[in-house]
Amino acid sequence: MVKKIAIFGVGLMGGSLALCFKGKPGLHVVGHSPNPASAAKYAERGVVDEATVDFEAAAANADFIFLCVPVGLLTEYLDQLGRMRLKPGCIITDVGSTKAEVCRAATKVDLGEAWFIGGHPMAGSERSGVEAASIDLYENAFYIVTPLPGVPEEVVAQLEELLALTRAQVVRVEAEEHDAIVGGISHLPHIVAVALVNLIAKHNEENGLYHSLAAGGFRDITRIAASEPVVWRDILLSNRQVVLELLQEWISESKKFVELLEQEDGDGIIDEFSRSRAFRNSIPDRRKGALKGWFDLYVDVPDHPGIIGHIASRLGEERINLRNIQVIESRADAPGVLRLSFDHQEAQDRAEALLGQSYAVHK
Repeated sequence: MVKKIAIFGVGLMGGSLALCFKGKPGLHVVGHSPNPASAAKYAERGVVDEATVDFEAAAANADFIFLCVPVGLLTEYLDQLGRMRLKPGCIITDVGSTKAEVCRAATKVDLGEAWFIGGHPMAGSERSGVEAASIDLYENAFYIVTPLPGVPEEVVAQLEELLALTRAQVVRVEAEEHDAIVGGISHLPHIVAVALVNLIAKHNEENGLYHSLAAGGFRDITRIAASEPVVWRDILLSNRQVVLELLQEWISESKKFVELLEQEDGDGIIDEFSRSRAFRNSIPDRRKGALKGWFDLYVDVPDHPGIIGHIASRLGEERINLRNIQVIESRADAPGVLRLSFDHQEAQDRAEALLGQSYAVHK
């Protein structure tokens, strides 16, 4: 018996889910967008089995519904589903970065004999849209599910069985606990990065050297400050109370350094860096987490004509997909430095082994 999977919002996240499900025996994937051009693109790219702009047609008789729309739209989509007669046993889930708000909203909507289970795949990309969708996006990532109280075990197991096709590690977490953890390891870091960049931008108004010298390391550690503003408005407002409490804790941690510097307490500074270093180094670096990992290599290359094309060709011959290439430094009297960016760890590892035979390669 064929199971229908309806995906609302076939962009990076929804499109990657669609690619994981499409073509699997017994599954039929329908993509929805209110924009006719977007729906046509889903079908043209072969990401879904069929696409539609008709909301009710997409949800009708669906066995699974994935809401892959911005956090700020989730309640609206749940309300629309609540006005329909959904297939008994239908499982509705989402991919939002916050869970408590949408889970509360789901309890207030009459979904009939359908079930809602919150979801958050902890994976992403700098790119967006269906063009960025990848069947490998969720591989080795944590995929959080937050079942509402009263959802039967067999229903949760059905969703987890389907999600196994993403090759992610599915983990069950309470919605409030999820938001507290993700607030600390994702939402707060985004705010800190934005505040830091804005601080330096303000100083740059008086001295343009801030901008000139901020390349390299500063740009790398603040990459998340370039995240989509509207998306992060919705996420932060959705997790407002958690983030407010974390910001107060962050202010206290920052004040520690004020006191250490005022007291010229060198031992205290060493202690803070040592504790941070120990915990940071214990964090696994080969598993996807709440913040997207950066799969970059830095390659020292001679200043010879055609060298960039040669490296790109070598990678292409080995079918290693290169997502981006940047010339960081190139001078006649010194080797240049290329930053090569890849979509996942395997590509980075293969490129490192290949290019390491001829060039100095660093991570």
